[in-house]
This record gives sequence, structure tokens and C-alpha cells, in this order.
Amino acid sequence: QVQLVESGGGLVQAGGSLRLSCAASGRSGSMDAMGWFRQAPGKEREFVAAINWSGITTYYGDSVKGRFTASRDNAKNTVYLQMNSLKPEDTAVYYCAAGLRSSRDYYYSRSYNYWGQGTQVTVSS
Repeated sequence: QVQLVESGGGLVQAGGSLRLSCAASGRSGSMDAMGWFRQAPGKEREFVAAINWSGITTYYGDSVKGRFTASRDNAKNTVYLQMNSLKPEDTAVYYCAAGLRSSRDYYYSRSYNYWGQGTQVTVSS
């Protein structure tokens, strides 16, 4: 089992920044690749970012490329999502995910076994 706890969400004005954190505990083997997703009301869960164990390889959804950056500190079992130039359309509950079953399927929420409870991000215009 893996437990994931997100933090760092909040209310920010358009153009502002937030940094989300996801603290992980449990089976370390399930934390090799970590993902970030988000879900706005009435919409499907959307891929935001993924990062491999070393942190060298990252992937981003098209809507956040160039604005969001994923990173990790394995000594702290924590992954981060730095969000800059936030837009109202970034408003959503943000989730981190672990236990990726296939590294090729990082884009799909169904590919992850473990999820955090989510943290709300609200961007005002």
C-alpha cells in the first residue's frame, strides 16, 4: 500500500503561482513514477504531469507545458508541482498518483493504483 497526501492548494489570482506537494509513504517500489492529474467540476480527470524516479524524465499535458514543472525529492518521498502563470481554467482539484503499472501509460489515470485525496486550486480572473 501507498499513502499519498497532497498539500499547497489554495486561491490565487490569474498570473500567480502555487507549488503543490505530494508526500508519499508505504511501498517504495510503487513510487518510481509519479503522476499529477486534475479534475474540474463536470469534467473528466485530466493528465497534468508525470515524473520518473530520478526526476530526469518528465511529461506534461499540452495545456500546462511551459507553465508547470514537476520535481521530486526522494529523500523526503515527496513530489512537487510548481505552477506558474496560472489561468482561471487551471481551477480544479489536483491529485497525485503512484503505482504506475506501465511506464508507457503514464498519461492515463486508469494506469495508476494509488491516489491522494486531492487539493483544491482556484484561480480567480
